[in-house]
Amino acid sequence: MTLRVVVGGAVLDQGRLLAARRSAPPALAGRWELPGGKVEPGETHEQALVRELREELGVEVEPIARIPGEWPLSAGLVLHAWTARLVSGTPVPLEDHDELRWLSPDRIHDVDWLDQDRPAVAWTAAHLLASG
Repeated sequence: MTLRVVVGGAVLDQGRLLAARRSAPPALAGRWELPGGKVEPGETHEQALVRELREELGVEVEPIARIPGEWPLSAGLVLHAWTARLVSGTPVPLEDHDELRWLSPDRIHDVDWLDQDRPAVAWTAAHLLASG
């Protein structure tokens, strides 16, 4: 079985990380994630991240770097996370989310992150603190 990649964006702006609360599916609703989605055929991971964040949040981002590691999701899906810089727009929950929060490094663990997002969030928090 071929794994399909889901890209998640650790969107950074003014030293803060964007968290998105899932509204669906029911098993994930109410938990927080790095927003993103599936890479479509013919897309690079960076192109998919830009497209997904435009569709889900109405913003333009610039992918910066891949966060080390990958994390299994449901059958046949694997998460690759990227840091990304907010280029333009104010994020709003357009689809799949019902709330967004900007979290400073000291508040990054205030939300209930999805388990598979936790390693990338922890890496990003350490990176934010190191560059802060």
